[in-house]
Amino acid sequence: MIKILNYKNSLSLKKLSTFLERRRFAENKDIGIVQNILKDIKKNKVKALKKYELRFGNNTQINISKDQIKKSIKNLDPKVKKAIDFAYKRIFNFHLKQKKIIGDIFYRDSYGNKLQYKNVPISSVGFYVPGNLPSTLLMNTIPAKIAKVKRLVLATPKINGMLNPAVLYAAKKVGINEIYSMGGAQAIASLAFIQKVNKIVGPGNKFVAEAKKQLSTNLVGTESMYCGASEICVLADKYTDINQVATSLVSQAEHDPDSQCILVTKDKSLIKEVNNRIQSILKTIPRKKIAFNSLKRNGLIIKVKSDKQITEVINEVSPEHLEINVRNFKKYVNKIINAGSICNGQYTPMSLSDYTVGTNHVLPTSGSAKFSSGLSLSEFVKKISIVTLSKLGVEKIGNPAITLSEFEKLHAHTQSIKSRMRRN
Repeated sequence: MIKILNYKNSLSLKKLSTFLERRRFAENKDIGIVQNILKDIKKNKVKALKKYELRFGNNTQINISKDQIKKSIKNLDPKVKKAIDFAYKRIFNFHLKQKKIIGDIFYRDSYGNKLQYKNVPISSVGFYVPGNLPSTLLMNTIPAKIAKVKRLVLATPKINGMLNPAVLYAAKKVGINEIYSMGGAQAIASLAFIQKVNKIVGPGNKFVAEAKKQLSTNLVGTESMYCGASEICVLADKYTDINQVATSLVSQAEHDPDSQCILVTKDKSLIKEVNNRIQSILKTIPRKKIAFNSLKRNGLIIKVKSDKQITEVINEVSPEHLEINVRNFKKYVNKIINAGSICNGQYTPMSLSDYTVGTNHVLPTSGSAKFSSGLSLSEFVKKISIVTLSKLGVEKIGNPAITLSEFEKLHAHTQSIKSRMRRN
């Protein structure tokens, strides 16, 4: 069922790249639909939003009252509440430590010039959370809360006509007061044009991703990574537990038909065993059709010959999630430079990091791990440069600047600099 690539030489690398690009650059036939939704809601606001919610979600109520939220949460299984509380604490504690790396900078040079770099929270952020994923709400909103974003707005669609009580409970725990029942591209348009937030984050289907892409040009900010369908790459050897490999691959395949699951191994005998185990697992899970389509369309097993090929392949794939499920994972981990997250060893299933590990599960996909990182506090702050030059300072650094502005033929720049200098 899963395609196999025997990785031998540079031609194999080309074949791998072709395979990856087919999914990454697939033509999106829904661009026009999303464009029309955005234009309509920008012009007609709530009237248009209600039209699309009724058409695509059979939803007649967008604003959710506090009583409805309270009543929904009341019916939530206490065991689920406890699990959310546990996850919240671990995610909060891990992300709290990130404050150390986004501190302000103050520098005074030898001429008395003051140079500052100040971090300022984004004023308002809209969060899109698929209706059945409280874990995603925690991952997206906790870093924003720690970063001191003042206004947090939630858009989450109903599932089978009902709001998810676990999502609402998680939202209450984070402290979100603005909650709207809406989904798809129309929810993203609403956050931009009706709620008018400064930034929109959160994963969704292809319509959600396309809406964010179209809006991100200049009107509203989105994540600095590309958040598409889920991905996993598993590195395994002859000592790896077959069940661990197979379950990890299927765990991501069940997300979406567009998800991508890749196995990299030097062990030929492992390949057949994994394929057989996957077939058995698919018979037991409710989302078997989704997982089957994902594995058939985007699944790949790469048989390599050397450690050098292993790192070459993984860095080319640049997966959202990487499991290095081999005995000596330390041999590889420092050579991997392209991955959203890395899970080391047999006791670290990637699926656990979706919930209670504490690291963020909103990660770069479709190769964007080559140039971007997962969601963090940095996503929710702006950096502002503040410059205060002294009388001596402008004299000392002004003349070299004038030399450069004259060279670039920007003579008004020269005049502006000279206007602040006594000896000009």
